Amino acid sequence: MVDVILEGATVIDGTGAEGRRADVALAGDRIAAVGDLRGEGAGRRLDVGGQVVAPGFIDMHSHSDMSILAFPDATSRLVQGITTELVGNCGTSGAPVSDEHRQDLLDLRHSWPAVMDYRWHTLGEFLDRVGAARPGTNIASLVGHGSVRIAAMGFERRAPTAGELAVMVGLVEAAMRDGAFGLATGLIYAPGTFAQTDEIVALAQAAGRHGGLYASHIRNEGSGLADAVDEAMEIGRRADLPVEVSHLKAAGLAQHGTLAGVLDRMAQARAAGLDVAGDFYPYTFSSTGLSALLPSWVLAGGVAEMVARLRSTEVRERIAHEMRTGLPGWANPVGAMGGDWHNVMIVHVRERQNLARRGRRVSEIARDEGRTPLDVACDLLIDEAGSVSILNFAMADEDVAAAARTPWVMMGTDGLAISPEAAEIQRVHPRAYGTTARFLRDHAGRAGLSWEAAIHRMTGMPARRLGLTDRGRIAPGMRADLVVLDPDGVEDRATFADPHVAPGGFTHVFVNGRAAVADGAITGERAGRILRKGRG
Repeated sequence: MVDVILEGATVIDGTGAEGRRADVALAGDRIAAVGDLRGEGAGRRLDVGGQVVAPGFIDMHSHSDMSILAFPDATSRLVQGITTELVGNCGTSGAPVSDEHRQDLLDLRHSWPAVMDYRWHTLGEFLDRVGAARPGTNIASLVGHGSVRIAAMGFERRAPTAGELAVMVGLVEAAMRDGAFGLATGLIYAPGTFAQTDEIVALAQAAGRHGGLYASHIRNEGSGLADAVDEAMEIGRRADLPVEVSHLKAAGLAQHGTLAGVLDRMAQARAAGLDVAGDFYPYTFSSTGLSALLPSWVLAGGVAEMVARLRSTEVRERIAHEMRTGLPGWANPVGAMGGDWHNVMIVHVRERQNLARRGRRVSEIARDEGRTPLDVACDLLIDEAGSVSILNFAMADEDVAAAARTPWVMMGTDGLAISPEAAEIQRVHPRAYGTTARFLRDHAGRAGLSWEAAIHRMTGMPARRLGLTDRGRIAPGMRADLVVLDPDGVEDRATFADPHVAPGGFTHVFVNGRAAVADGAITGERAGRILRKGRG
């Protein structure tokens, strides 16, 4: 007798095949059978007639490693059907950590919770700690180039010595042996922005030797977008490993409408034999740290040195000049939007005197306080010890649509695990709760995608990309990660004004056979597991 039978659903199995009416039986953490199971014995039968049963969604671009220790229930993930997350993106992973440079990581935490104390050294030790916290979702990790660089040489704005590079290669090798799924870079963030291509190739080769992929928040998503994508593909060719271009976008007024051309460029490389793909999220605004809007030299030496630097009038004048005129290779996010700070919204600060600035545009704050927007930004970074989170409204609908209709672009939230209880202290991008619903309800149809095709890009496709042979499909013997959807009720309800809102239409979610969401409500079950590459 099986544990649970889901009766009467339309099963969309994650392969892209047409949905079919079937029952799905769960036994332990596995799918036991799929078909007409009316005569089978079960501990519980759940009538899901008129609904869709799909594999649990796989988030190809998550930052939950920075929050899962504080919010192991992973509410924001589970309520939108996400059962597996690939973390360690944008160059930042939970490890490696060196004693010499631990404080650099603590300074860089932004809005991440204090429980992220970096009292470990290896990726294996970090993943063990996450596993001990009993996460609500399955967690797979990349190793972050930025974290590796900090462990080896801090925030030095130079090329590594031969000895430092050897240490970095060794750290990547160790992380891959601990089960990392590849190497991730964040080349607009310090210290990743200080690295040249040859350095990244050497580390990518180490990841490739263990069957890993190369995922990149590329060097420039604005005026240098095409060149930055070319660099990512060059690294893949030279290091001989698959390439994942993270959260594909075209940022800045002059770039609006250009992503389709970049996707064509990637398609040509695919046709020539390069294993390159990407992920995206279906929103026209991003979220990052306020310091990411500044020239990278401002962060040389680390966050504490940046904060000290920003007290200087001369430094601020130099930043203002460079925002007006630009710098070679710098995306200049504010300048790319015409110098308009109205596109920058403050979403998270911690100091009491700054709480009233949450949810407000930097230009509005500057106008009301009679100061320049740059002074507002610099003073906020000083007050908050460098940790200010923002929304940046810099993208266009047509580029989001271009990513949505590209069949080899997968779904990534670029969000994190968090709970509604944190609403008063932690503002987040609405993608934390709404990404999958927004894709299914608002973008799949516009892109001409069937639900089967859209679900494949959140299940079977990322599972195959990561080598997860027992997830991402509904078939006997597969892990029982499942989501039950009401097709007519699926709706993204989160907004930037009220982001901690669950989407509609997600009625049941199972993680490793246990009900994490039942009748639309979180159950408190935390059945996620740590997934390590090459270990099943």
